[in-house]
Amino acid sequence: MAVQTVAVVIHNGVQALDVAGPVDVFAETNAFIAPEDRYETLLIAAGRDPVRASNGMRMLPDLSFADALPEAAIVLVAGGPALPDAPPDAAMSDWLRAAAQRAALHGSICTGAFALGHAGLLDGHRVTTHWQNAQRLAALFPRAQVEHDRIHLRDGRLVTSAGVTAGIDLVLALVSERHGPAIALLVAKRLVVTAQRQGGQSQFSPFLTAPADESSPIARIQALVMEHIRDRHTLQTLADGVGMSTRTLARLFVQETGITPHEFVERARVDAARNLLEGGGLALKAVAFDCGFGTADRMRAVFVQRLGISPAQYRASFRQD
Repeated sequence: MAVQTVAVVIHNGVQALDVAGPVDVFAETNAFIAPEDRYETLLIAAGRDPVRASNGMRMLPDLSFADALPEAAIVLVAGGPALPDAPPDAAMSDWLRAAAQRAALHGSICTGAFALGHAGLLDGHRVTTHWQNAQRLAALFPRAQVEHDRIHLRDGRLVTSAGVTAGIDLVLALVSERHGPAIALLVAKRLVVTAQRQGGQSQFSPFLTAPADESSPIARIQALVMEHIRDRHTLQTLADGVGMSTRTLARLFVQETGITPHEFVERARVDAARNLLEGGGLALKAVAFDCGFGTADRMRAVFVQRLGISPAQYRASFRQD
């Protein structure tokens, strides 16, 4: 192995943690590896002037896009809250395309994936980003395969991560890959984070969103389910609730929400259970009954399938009291 240069692209409005998290992982790793194998990080921006992060912090670039870049083994573009709606930055796209060709690995932290997309670097690849922006990423770059639930993902030489602190998870995975899991664990302990997070990012995102038209039949069905979450709901009982045929209901529901009525009911049960698990110490079997799962075993199976973690693990991570 040899010294690896890591180039991190920053920009006005960058998320500070998208930069500091990965850079700190690389810096802490240097304490546990041979000096000749160390990481050297460089911040790259359009110019040499300080960059203002979204939280108001100022960052000073080491190099500009116009400067000659030392051979970088890893090129990462940090995200920012405004990137999903920002127009393409031609200078950044040109720089990213050229740097990605030379680097051993290239990728993004959080919404930095949008910059990669504008540079054409997501096409044909499996990628991820922050759960709030995954749908927009898929819409803007249909040639990419966006995986909504991944904390981080590697597809060949391309690496992408979910929101903000997931950049730490990504870099820990890269450290583990290059130096072994024992080194990654030491770094994680030093930073007081988990070396490998359990579950996907669905555990952080709500499954349900408010309907666009709250007076529509579909909205009335959704309200009925959530108000009577403990009850058994079938396509027939839902259709009867709004005076529709089952066929019409099934078609309209998918047309307006993109999911089936059965899928909605299960998502609603999961969100209701998450609220109870976060809010107190109700027994798991009571949570399961109150949310319509019937049994704790059934609830556990659905949680593991949808969130990648059990109800007990979810409570341990997110309980508020």
